[in-house]
Amino acid sequence: MPEHTVWTRHGGHGAIDGRWSDVRRNIFVLGLEEHNLATLEDLPDADRYAFHRLLTVAELQQGDEIPIEHLFDKALRQLEAFDGTIDAIVGYWDFPISSMVPMLNDRVGLRSASLESVVKCEHKYWSRLEQSKVIDEHPRFALVDLDGEPERPDLDYPFWVKPVKSFSGELAFRVDDDHSFHDAVRTIRDGIDRVASPFGWVLDRADLPPEIAEVGGRACLAEESIDGHQVTIEGYSLDGAVETYGAIDSLCYPDSPSFLRFQYPSRLPAGVIERMNQASGAVIRQIGLDASTFNVEFLWDAETDDLRLLEVNPRHSQSHAHLFAYVDGAANHKVMVDLALGSRPRLPRREGPYEVAAKWFLRRFADGLVTRSPTPDEVAAVESEIPGVVVHLVAEEGDRLSQLYDQDSYSYKLANIYVGAADEEELAAKYERCVAALPFAFDEE
Repeated sequence: MPEHTVWTRHGGHGAIDGRWSDVRRNIFVLGLEEHNLATLEDLPDADRYAFHRLLTVAELQQGDEIPIEHLFDKALRQLEAFDGTIDAIVGYWDFPISSMVPMLNDRVGLRSASLESVVKCEHKYWSRLEQSKVIDEHPRFALVDLDGEPERPDLDYPFWVKPVKSFSGELAFRVDDDHSFHDAVRTIRDGIDRVASPFGWVLDRADLPPEIAEVGGRACLAEESIDGHQVTIEGYSLDGAVETYGAIDSLCYPDSPSFLRFQYPSRLPAGVIERMNQASGAVIRQIGLDASTFNVEFLWDAETDDLRLLEVNPRHSQSHAHLFAYVDGAANHKVMVDLALGSRPRLPRREGPYEVAAKWFLRRFADGLVTRSPTPDEVAAVESEIPGVVVHLVAEEGDRLSQLYDQDSYSYKLANIYVGAADEEELAAKYERCVAALPFAFDEE
């Protein structure tokens, strides 16, 4: 990057001389694609914003290895070439986007969360260490060294093994005995460098304590397996204050760790959600994440009333955007945009057209070649005939399921189906109508 580069932006994050101008704010979105562009353009006051794609999701997250240094330089070149003000740089996808956002904002001179606070969330081991300083609601955990013959951690079976940095359930395995533990470690060792190598590049640019610098990004975390109702708390932090604005249930297929749907609002008791809000606030403040959205995942056991924190993400979830729009009247992207432009977020509450909403995951639990997928006309017919439905196909004719991007370790997504409804019964009925009207066929050879 040339030393003489001058970045132009509106002073005060969107204000000129302390006053809002009539010029639209230029917001650069890492990995912007059509689905989320439509959601962003449906936000209140969207006519005040101009959204610009900064790299594609495919080049940012797909491939055998993520070339983060090249991507970072490419993003800087795109920003440097832009003929206008740069008012915000944002993102709602996982790594490397979540790590690039603070780095790019820092280079350009815009306010955002610090790189160190983001990495504290993203590095699963570092995050657990920080959590354990302020809350007891976390599972037992231990490091697993990938070099040489791994030693079983001091945890009872079953437990989970996963890289210290991964996303979308990639390379995360529940193990029940020594044999499955060693199988999982071998599989992780073979595939970890796709994310571990670029994550190491990020770690090299962060101020790390010695114990984290020694671990690095190419290691595994083992965590005790816990059961219960999974809930995600969404919120934001600004000037040291932490606010939460929604709780979303994550419901799995029977006898499977694969998600069936995300449902908003949560059905859990208000007292349980408040405990999650309090734990989220304590952890976010401990980590020092500020000027950022976040989401924190929990498990609650209804029989024992035990609460366990699963994961902290330094971003809001784009998977929940339609759900907030359906129920509250605006997508959670609004919080991200408000923060990036220096405003305190104001998200409407229960002003949407539906009482409940869900993102459903239509899945297949065996590999196969897709020989028939719904046509554009069939998708359009479903969205037209069933109110409050949006369908996004993941698998299309000619795809081999096992080669598709963003799949967990146990199933294959065929489609994401967003549904808004008056109640849970109607929610399920609409989804079943969608499934019946969206035909898939497979060759299993």
